[in-house]
Amino acid sequence: MAFGFEFGGKLGKVLLTAFRIVAVTGLIFFIRIMIKKGAPTGFVLALALITAGAAGNIIDSMFYGLIFSESNYMDGSGVASLFPEGGGYGTFMHGRVVDWAYFPIIRGQWPEWFPWKGGQNFLFFRPVFNLADSAITVGVGWVLLFQRKFLRTL
Repeated sequence: MAFGFEFGGKLGKVLLTAFRIVAVTGLIFFIRIMIKKGAPTGFVLALALITAGAAGNIIDSMFYGLIFSESNYMDGSGVASLFPEGGGYGTFMHGRVVDWAYFPIIRGQWPEWFPWKGGQNFLFFRPVFNLADSAITVGVGWVLLFQRKFLRTL
């Protein structure tokens, strides 16, 4: 789930991964249909980006818990190690999607006169994401911005 949200514990994790698998399978079939119908190349490429991003997140959540140790930059536990003794931090389908891209744009402090936040630190653009998330975002954005005319014909 985006931005570290959790959904229903261990069962929720399995259900989310199963949903992703069904969604990717459906997208693959939809892409094939769109190609046969002569859909614009931009639309097909956008769907391919969404599908590839979702597939990347599936791989992370299925296998990363098996092959990596626990790691959390924020609590200082360090970088994860590959194939740790005793196994990874999770079981099959209970891994976490690995987020590694972090680009804080503005760091600063609220002015003292600012209500409720005065004197506190702020950080603009805090999300941490990965290449798969970027592919999904770019694909959806491409469809919404440049393929609206084609979407109306579906």
